[in-house]
Amino acid sequence: MIKQAIIPLAGLGTRLLPLTSVFAKELLPINGKPGIEYILDECIEAGINDIIFIISKKKEIIKKYFYNDKFYKKIIKKKKDPRIINEYKKILFYKKKIKFVYQNMPLGTGDAVIKTKKHIKDKFFLLLLPDDLIVKRNCSKDMINAYKRYRCSMMASMKVNKNNVDRWGIFKIEKILNKKNFTIKDVVEKPTKVEAPSNNAVIGRYILSKDIFKYLKNQKKGKGGEIHITDAIRKMIFNNYRFIGHKFSGQYLDCGSMSGYINSGIKISKL
Repeated sequence: MIKQAIIPLAGLGTRLLPLTSVFAKELLPINGKPGIEYILDECIEAGINDIIFIISKKKEIIKKYFYNDKFYKKIIKKKKDPRIINEYKKILFYKKKIKFVYQNMPLGTGDAVIKTKKHIKDKFFLLLLPDDLIVKRNCSKDMINAYKRYRCSMMASMKVNKNNVDRWGIFKIEKILNKKNFTIKDVVEKPTKVEAPSNNAVIGRYILSKDIFKYLKNQKKGKGGEIHITDAIRKMIFNNYRFIGHKFSGQYLDCGSMSGYINSGIKISKL
């Protein structure tokens, strides 16, 4: 069973400047709740009990958020506010499940993931990208349930505008399995409109084999001078590892840009 998850949080968040000049984007409130807590709740509801945060020295504010015990104890002793007590209890609950790994050079998601190698004990693990919120339905839980049937690596998928394919990893579909799942023949990181094999994009939820570390170890830098996990996955597919694309049922929200962040708060407030 899949019980471990990796969440990369070391990115600089430049698309959300100036907010991220002093604050981690993952702690910015979305409808009154820090964005990272939506991702944590998704993991926990999906049965994950071991969560690895990848941060950098510049983003230690994230660690402080979960280890600010003296502050809470002082406030609670003074005010005994039930709301603050409940918030502190929630943070303590999260903290028991989280460990921290550092990626101090921003070299891409692939480089971030390989930093967690010694902590991954199971054959497969979950990877979630926090800029991608999926609400209304737990995508990770659905993917884990699908994994029980297919017993292979999986990636969340949705159709995107053909003019925007260069923002995503794009799939080439091999075979449709059912309404929700298909086998993947190829995946290309940020292709041009002409190069794109389809408009089926990778969204930030993955179930990956521990074997990915062997491929990431030798993975060269790709587009933008970063080590892309998509490039390593592509090599695995070419070496006959089975990957399935999962068309999730929830609503996708892009929290990585200023317009997306604002829109996410508005949409969540209406749920």
